[in-house]
Amino acid sequence: MARRALTTTAAALTATLLLTACGGGDDKSSAGMEGADTEPSASASSSASTPSGPERPDITLPSSFRLTFENWTSSDPGQQALLNDAKEEVRAGYAAIIANDPDSEAVAFYDTEGVHGLTKEWIKSYTDKNLTVIGDLPAFNPKVTLAENGRGASLSYCTDESKAKTRNRKTGKVEGNPAGTSPYVFYSVSLAKSEQGVWQNASVHSERGRCSK
Repeated sequence: MARRALTTTAAALTATLLLTACGGGDDKSSAGMEGADTEPSASASSSASTPSGPERPDITLPSSFRLTFENWTSSDPGQQALLNDAKEEVRAGYAAIIANDPDSEAVAFYDTEGVHGLTKEWIKSYTDKNLTVIGDLPAFNPKVTLAENGRGASLSYCTDESKAKTRNRKTGKVEGNPAGTSPYVFYSVSLAKSEQGVWQNASVHSERGRCSK
């Protein structure tokens, strides 16, 4: 389910999970569910708690795809605000894949203008192939650095795609990462704070095999 890494000046978000079909320059993978052509109802999953400030989109994920964030907490309020928005950005991308919605407003909310088109391409790398994602995808070991001016930041974290898969909406075929592929993906993200106080993705790079648990 990994997203592709986009490292140009306004690079897009990257997530590399199971299928290399999602990859652009880096691996990508996706998770899907066996069988049914219909997607689980979004109401089946609860949305993550949203930070204070501007009204955030309501993002829900079905129980068939469990995206978890291990130790994404900080005693520093500024870092926690960034972690909250960064989590929602990741959730928005996978929710858009599951909903077959490359034009997701939630994704646009958490991306800078320069990066949004690339994020949309990543989502379409699934939806254009009739793929959705299923399984478990933990994101762990987040590390945040805030710029002195408070307007920029960097975030790194890892994901474990061992239990994440893609499912073809038409055929029901389920696939995971090819044999011998490391399930661990390292992400390096640059973020910028909008005028409304929302932390948005400005660039993302991913590297498979760099993390471990």
